[in-house]
Amino acid sequence: MKKFFAQLRPLERRLAIGVLVILILVLNYVYVWPHFSDWSNLHHRLDDARQKLALYQTTILQTSNYDALVKGFESQGEFVPPDEQSINFLRSIQSQSAASGVNIVNMSRPVTQTNDAFFVEQSQNINVTGTDEQLVDFLYKLGSGASMIRVRDLELQPDGSHLKLNANIQLIASYQKNAPANPKNTTAIAK
Repeated sequence: MKKFFAQLRPLERRLAIGVLVILILVLNYVYVWPHFSDWSNLHHRLDDARQKLALYQTTILQTSNYDALVKGFESQGEFVPPDEQSINFLRSIQSQSAASGVNIVNMSRPVTQTNDAFFVEQSQNINVTGTDEQLVDFLYKLGSGASMIRVRDLELQPDGSHLKLNANIQLIASYQKNAPANPKNTTAIAK
């Protein structure tokens, strides 16, 4: 390379060095300068990863607390064997309607859904007739206590005499999938 520069005249040397400097600047502009922000991006990613790791580690340390919460939730309420869940659901609806004075006009077949890890859902559509106080009492008593029954859909219309209300109600009951480990919490269904 020295022989090549030695053979050049001073003006040609300056031109060759200028072209070499421009070539180096262009290569730096194309390949080096776009990556100047990579170091700060790497630090941001490293900080995010450390925060996520700390969050995961604190969550892992709380696993025993979560297990205790799950066991506490499993022991709440009553356990109904899977064979008797639809019967228990129907019996709860009928006993509350009789206690509240609401007349059941029509009932559909119960539908079972098992998408949850802890609960089985029973869905029941019913048509009832009663006064507004009776309907409120019926719905309130269904939702209270350990029955785990709630209303998903409710449609109200006055009846022909405008003295009572006709209600189309979709009721949902949640039952535990598995029996709790504590046998004293199981409830006998037959009364």
